[in-house]
Amino acid sequence: MGKRLLQSLILSSALAATWAVAAEKTAIQVMHQGDPGFVAAYGKVAERFEAANPDVDVQFIYAPHDAYNEKFSAAVMAKQLPDIMELDAPFLANYVWSGYLQPIKPLIDKDLLDDMTESNIAQGTYPIDKDLYAIGLTDSSVVLYGNRKYLEAIGARIPKSVDDAWTREEFETYLEKLSKLEGVKWPIDTFRGYGIKTEWITYAYGPILQSAGCDLIDRKAWKSEGTLDSDACVDALAMMQKWVKNGWVVPQSAGTNQFYAEGNPAALALGGHWVYAEAVAAMKDNLVVLPLPKFGTKGASPNGTWIWAITKTSKHPDIAAKFISFLLKDKEYRAYVASQSGYPGLKSFAAESPLYANGGPMAIAFEQASKTAVARPPHPAYPTITSAFMQAVDEVFNGGDPKEALTSAAKKIDEDIEDNDGYPPFGDQE
Repeated sequence: MGKRLLQSLILSSALAATWAVAAEKTAIQVMHQGDPGFVAAYGKVAERFEAANPDVDVQFIYAPHDAYNEKFSAAVMAKQLPDIMELDAPFLANYVWSGYLQPIKPLIDKDLLDDMTESNIAQGTYPIDKDLYAIGLTDSSVVLYGNRKYLEAIGARIPKSVDDAWTREEFETYLEKLSKLEGVKWPIDTFRGYGIKTEWITYAYGPILQSAGCDLIDRKAWKSEGTLDSDACVDALAMMQKWVKNGWVVPQSAGTNQFYAEGNPAALALGGHWVYAEAVAAMKDNLVVLPLPKFGTKGASPNGTWIWAITKTSKHPDIAAKFISFLLKDKEYRAYVASQSGYPGLKSFAAESPLYANGGPMAIAFEQASKTAVARPPHPAYPTITSAFMQAVDEVFNGGDPKEALTSAAKKIDEDIEDNDGYPPFGDQE
C-alpha cells in the first residue's frame, strides 16, 4: 500500500468519524435579540452548555431589536420557527393564541420555577389557561429618579418606600416649584427621546393611567371603549399634556440624557432601571431613586422584558428547556447581567444583586415588583392596543384633544377585536 493511499484512507476515516459525530449531535436553534454584550454572553453560555452536553449543537439566530417581530413573522411564514425564542413579554398572549408556543412548566427545572418573582410569573403567564409559557432571569421597572440638590432646594419630601410614594398633588406641586428653580431647564425627563413609536410609550406611560384609576382595556370584558376613553384616563392624559404645554417635560428633540447630562438641566426623570448605571456614574450621591408617584388611590408600575419560550414546533423541547435552565443558572451569565444593572426576575438573582437588595440603591425599584407592578394587557390584540395608544399619546402631546384621541384609540382596539371575532376564547371570559 503506497504512502499516499494510506494517508487518503486515514483522512477518509477521520472525516467519516467527524461526520458521524456531527450526525449524532442534536441541533437546537435559539432566536434572540440584544446588544453586542449580551450576544457575546449567550455565545459563551452555549460553549459551556455544549461542553457539558457534547451531543448538542446550539445554533443562534440573531434579529435586531427594532425588527424582531418582522423577522419572527418571516420565520412563521416560512414555517421555520426556532426551538427557543426570546420574546417581548406583552406580545406573549398574541404568540400563544396564534399557536406558536407551548407550556414550559413540565420542562423547566422546578427550582427555577419556584424561584420566580410574582411579576416574572405574571409576564410569562397566559391568562386563559393560567399556564406558564416563558421565563426570564430578569424583569424590568421604571422609577422616578431625582436630583437631590434640586429636591432639597424646594423642600421636597423624599419617599423611603413604595408605600410612601408622592401623591399626584405633591408631584405636580414639585414640578411647578422646580420649573422656577435656578439651574433647572426642565422639571422632568420622561424620555420622549426614545421616540413616539416605541414600546416605551405604553410601557412607561400606561401605569400612569392605571394609577389614576383606569386602564388601556377592560381586562374582563376585553373591550376598550368605556375604559381607555373613561373620565379617569382622559384626565390622566390631560394631566400629562399640561406638563408638556407648561414646558416641564424634556422635548423629544433634546435626546435621552438630560437628567444626568452636564449641568443637570432636568431635575427628575421617569426612567427605566437601565438608566441607573449611567446616572449614578454622572451624579454620584446627588442621585436619589424614588417610587413612581400615585396618581390616584393606588400605585402602579410597569413590568415585563424579553423572556425565553419554547416553540410548539420544536422537535426537541426537552433539550431546549435544558438549555434555558442552564442559561438562567449559569454563574458567569448572571454576573454579567448583574453588572448591567439587570432587574431581578428570580429571587436568588435578587439576593445576588446588591443594587436591588434591602438597603440597596435600587431597592425601591425591586419593591415595586411585588406591590405595584401591572403587566401590560395580556391579550392577543396587544399589538393593536399598544399601537393605538402610542398614536393617541402622540396626538395629545402635540396639542390634540385627550377625549377625542382616546376615544379614537379605544374604537380602533375594539374594531380589531371584533374583526377577529373576539379572539376566542377571550370573548367568553366576560
